[in-house]
Order: sequence, then structure tokens, then C-alpha cells
Amino acid sequence: MKIIIIGAGRTGCALIKALAEKNYDITVVEKQKSIVDTVTDRYNVSGIVGSGASKETLYKAGADTADVLIALTPVDEVNILSCMQAKAIGTLRTCTRVFQPDFAAERKQLETDQGIDYVFNPKYDISEEAAISIGLPGIVKPEGVFGNRMQMVSVTIKNDSPIVGKTLFEVKKELNSELLICTVLRDGKLIVPDGKFTIESEDIIGLAACRENLFDVLNKIGIVRKKTKKVMIVGGSVAAEYLIEMLLKDKKNITLIESDIDRCSELMEKYPDVNVSYGSGELADVLENEHIASMDAVVSLTDNDEMNMVTSMYAWSRNVPSVITSVDAPEHLKLLHRVNLDITLSSSEISVYKLIRFIRNCEVDSETNEIEKYATVADNKAEVLQFSAGEGFKGTDKKFCDPTFKLKKNIIIASIIHNEELVIPNGSSVISKGDKVIIVSEKKNGIERLNDIFED
Repeated sequence: MKIIIIGAGRTGCALIKALAEKNYDITVVEKQKSIVDTVTDRYNVSGIVGSGASKETLYKAGADTADVLIALTPVDEVNILSCMQAKAIGTLRTCTRVFQPDFAAERKQLETDQGIDYVFNPKYDISEEAAISIGLPGIVKPEGVFGNRMQMVSVTIKNDSPIVGKTLFEVKKELNSELLICTVLRDGKLIVPDGKFTIESEDIIGLAACRENLFDVLNKIGIVRKKTKKVMIVGGSVAAEYLIEMLLKDKKNITLIESDIDRCSELMEKYPDVNVSYGSGELADVLENEHIASMDAVVSLTDNDEMNMVTSMYAWSRNVPSVITSVDAPEHLKLLHRVNLDITLSSSEISVYKLIRFIRNCEVDSETNEIEKYATVADNKAEVLQFSAGEGFKGTDKKFCDPTFKLKKNIIIASIIHNEELVIPNGSSVISKGDKVIIVSEKKNGIERLNDIFED
């Protein structure tokens, strides 16, 4: 697959690094020669110096024969024009990042009218992730929704969890819940467990459950989502606006702290139901003046990593039950992951995850590929794949306990969607013609068709 990446900033370089293990033909387009030289020296990619909005530059990059073009410059207009130009000269699929709320609001029109296949907004994405994560402890991380009904989360199992020392058979029997533990990360190594697998403290499990039952399941394994009524947001960024709108729908009591007086006035007028406070002076004094210790959650969404880290550390020291930190620099991300300061979100990390899923879904159009939906889980070591069971499926109407229904190593069937109903399977389950089948597989299995799940 030939991929062109316009813009080699933080997200662009992170994407190149993530794609390096795959056999993709990657060309990077950047206006600064020094950046092109650095990227081509570090990674096995080609580089073109120029503007991605220029047809001449795009032809040099091979856009007339490219499978995918992804535009990641800091300028929305350049990104949109790059995609339009690339489509006009023959690129099969295009994707653009937009930051401005005006363009983000017109995402559907850009996809429909301008033929851009995927438009994403990192500001909205990080706000959505923050909204999902509020109230969850740092040991729980949402992994995504699959088949519109199945929710996956990763959970770090602590020593006091009621499932420590128990097999998966015992866990399912004792909890009496529709759940499936699909993956386990133990000491950084991926395990796709069977029913005899015993859970140990510090295992990171990938748990699948029906969305409606998820929090009941988490509660049964000793994880309670804290009730959140009072939320403090630090930083009046665009991302903060998206989050405010999400939280107002849930009737949260919101306090927003912003250090720019003009921005405060703007936000006060726009959100009369939000307590907007002008935060000048020492950070600790500002936070105390707004009664940080009484908050159920604090979300730091300024455009400054250091400010977000200090704010979150202070909130943590004041025993705020739910603390969410936005950071983007890789070194800051590693630091906060190491100290496990509740939940840390990175817009670059979220964007790269979405872009890899977009690229993988573009591969669905190949003749040998039957994948309908794709995502990665378990620290990018495993894949979640959705298929439809068609005429040629070898396992039609066979019970999973049938000795001839034998899956390859490190593959598990996570759920079946039968007549619009989500089924978390057991030994008596069957897959019928027309069912949607969601599997979890170690990445190196290279599953492209549903029949690939079986041993030869």
C-alpha cells in the first residue's frame, strides 16, 4: 500500500513510527527540508520538500497512484486543499485533520461534497475521551466500541481485586455476567487466554461486555465508577468547549478556570450555566479559591503540557477522586504513564490510533480482505476485527465446543451479533449465516478473512 503523509509534525512522526513495522510504501511531504532530512534518515520512508496543496508536489510524491493520503499540517485550509487536489489526480482515499470548529462542524459536508474519506478533529476526540473517562479510576482505560454494542476496556488488576487467583471459568461463573476477557498483558507480553487461565495481580486484562452491562461488570470485579456532579475544567481551550457541551447534557455542575480575561468574557456569555472564573496569580491559590478539594473531577485541558501536569498533580494531592490530564509531548506522556497519575490523554496518541484504524479499513477494499471494522487493543499488540459470516464460512452452525471448531493460537471470538442482539459466546454458542462476528487476534496472525481464524 502506497501512503502519502502531508506534514511531519508530532502526529505525523508518531504515525510514521507506528507504521514502520508494516510493509507500507510511505512518502512524507514537508515544506522544511531539515525536517524531511531528519525523517528520512530516521525511518525507511521517502521525502519530498514542498507544499501538499500543490499539484506539482503531489505528482512528485506519487499521489496519482497512491492508495491513501493523510494531511496533517497545522493549517486546516492546506489540509483540505491537499486532499481535494490528491483526489483530483487519482489518490484512492484521503484523510484530513481539522482544528477549527467551523471546519469540524462541516465534517459531513467535507466528506460528502469534497470527497474526503475521513475528517477528524483531535480537539473533539480528546474531549470525548475525557468525557468517557470522568469518574473512572486510572486503572481502567476505554478501548472502544465494536459492532455498536460491544464495549472493550483495559483494566489493571490490583491485589485486592476479587478475581485475583481465579481462572476465567471461575470468574465468569461467580460474576454471573455477560463478559469475556479477551486479552491479558503480563509483563508487557500479550496472552490471549483460555478458560483455564489464572489472573494475577498487575495483569492488564482486555474485557469485553455489552455496553449497557459494562459498569455492572466493573463493579463486580471491584471497580466502581465514582459519581461525578462537580467538574472543574482548567483551560478555556476549544477542547474545553467541546467537553463543556458534553457535560452540560449530563447536567454536571461545571467550574471553568481560564487565565485570559477576554476569553473568560467570551465563555461566560456563551455558557451562562457554567461558573467561569478568571485565574490569575499563583496556580495553587486559584485552584483553592475555586474549592478544588470539593470537586468530583478535575480535567486539565490547557495547551501547555507543564501547566496540565502541575494542575493534575495538585488535584491529586488534594484527593480529587477523578483527575484527567492532557499532555502531548512523548516524554511527558511516558512520565505520567510511569507514575500512573489517574488518566492521561494525548491528542497525538488518539489521532494515531484513529489513523491506523483508517488505513487498516482502507485495506478492506482489497480482494483478499473481508474485514468490515478494525481497531487495535492491548497496547497495540492485538487487533479487533469484525466480519460477516457468509456462504463460505467453515464454522456455520457448529457449536464452539465441537472438537472440529478449532481456532488458531491467540485468537478468541469476542462476540456475535445475531438478529441485532449482542451475544457474548460460550461453549454452546454457534455462528449462523448472516451473523456479525467480532474476533480478537494477536496482530502477527494477519487475519483478513473469517475462515483464517481456524487451524489449517
